[in-house]
Amino acid sequence: MNQASNHHSGCTGTRREFLWEMGAGFAGLALSSLLTDDGFFNSAHGAEKTASQRLNPLAPRPAHFKAKAKRCIFLYMYGGPSQMDLFDYKPELQRLDGKTVDIEIRRGSIQKQKLLGSKRKFKQHGESGLWCSDAFPHLSQHMDELTVVKSLYQDSFAHGSANLQMNCGRIIQGHPSLGSWVSYGLGSLNENLPGYVLMLDPRGGPIPGAANWGSGYMPAAYQGTVLRSTGQPILNLNSPLNLTRSMQKDRIDTINALNQEHLATRPGYSDLSARIASYELAYQLQSEAPEALDLSSENPKTLEQYGVFDPKGKHKLSVGPGPFARQCLVARRLIERGVRFVQIYHGGGHQQQNWDAHFGVEENLAIHCPEIDKPISALLTDLKQRGLLDETLVVWGGEFGRQPVSQNKGGRDHNPKGFSYFLAGGDIKKGFSYGETDEIGHEAVIGRRHIRDLHATILHAMGLDHERLTYFYGGLDQRLTGPQSASVIDELIA
Repeated sequence: MNQASNHHSGCTGTRREFLWEMGAGFAGLALSSLLTDDGFFNSAHGAEKTASQRLNPLAPRPAHFKAKAKRCIFLYMYGGPSQMDLFDYKPELQRLDGKTVDIEIRRGSIQKQKLLGSKRKFKQHGESGLWCSDAFPHLSQHMDELTVVKSLYQDSFAHGSANLQMNCGRIIQGHPSLGSWVSYGLGSLNENLPGYVLMLDPRGGPIPGAANWGSGYMPAAYQGTVLRSTGQPILNLNSPLNLTRSMQKDRIDTINALNQEHLATRPGYSDLSARIASYELAYQLQSEAPEALDLSSENPKTLEQYGVFDPKGKHKLSVGPGPFARQCLVARRLIERGVRFVQIYHGGGHQQQNWDAHFGVEENLAIHCPEIDKPISALLTDLKQRGLLDETLVVWGGEFGRQPVSQNKGGRDHNPKGFSYFLAGGDIKKGFSYGETDEIGHEAVIGRRHIRDLHATILHAMGLDHERLTYFYGGLDQRLTGPQSASVIDELIA
């Protein structure tokens, strides 16, 4: 059955839509007649109008309200970085190092464990006096540009479900990712490039893979486009040698015309409309993507500042700053050219290959902090110098944090009960610290905010109201923040 379910951001569902979704068989035919008489198919909620919208699903759309940020770069630290070793300074944890405490290690599992103080040295930086450890000597120079949120929590102790909740708002697969919601709500600013791009660590991707950047029940056009870390960034981008540009364009136009004719009688079939858009986008990508991804035009000094030429680290698992530096520079070039949402995953594979510090937090920090420190510092500097930071929301964090107790003689286990993120750019406050964990850094206690609130805040910073940005599916007005209560963290907004 057709689903009249593709709504522009800001549309809300009605009982008519619910009945239309649920109708079946002869009841559905009768209902169809009633809905036609009621004007359903001629309204903004109906299938006829959305069919035309689907011919260009990434066309720019107005925000719900005025906001500085028009684009977002999400720096995702897969595995869960240790908050008490980076931004969340805990003197009491240092004082109690080695003491035994009763602490929740997994859901409902209270165990006796030894506290593990941080080996990092902390210092207050800039006029704001925000804390940052010596793990980030370059990034620490930008604390006056950041808002650090230290009191986030989420629902899962496991990587798979925690990644999904952080990226898609839910702990189960099948829901659109944050980038999909932003693309759906605002469209793209460049019809020749994808609206939503992601790049993975050369060591691998996160658990559970493509579900983290999928479009769920939305049209397929809103899913993320993966740029590969080695070889051709986009596979099959070049046309066959015997096919000229004009010949290829004629072929695509003919295929799309036939597809559009087919789509006219099947307005709810999003895969077909996405295919039409992808054919056209792929054609345009052949001319624009190579230029956008080509770093040879960058000033050598800029490449050096990002760390593109820096050697690999001494640890056998380190890839050095180079890969992440190139990705950060590509991200800047993409948002400069109108890509709406860019997500970079740092950390891949298992355990010490990512931020999952079970077998030694100091080793983990020594591998990964130097890989991202210089590139992120350069990215913030570059965006600011080019006048792009005010229009770009930068988000940093992982799926959860780490425990304040020792695991495997110096490691740290998963901890979704209290962890840190930082944001910069757009309307985000500068040099601001929000919330606190308890005295040992285990659980958020002051300004405690669920990641639903973080998602609502990210959308708000992009000019989108998380309650108005809905997609009618399964009889419900679906939202990134879900059916539970969520609110913008107003204190973060300047």
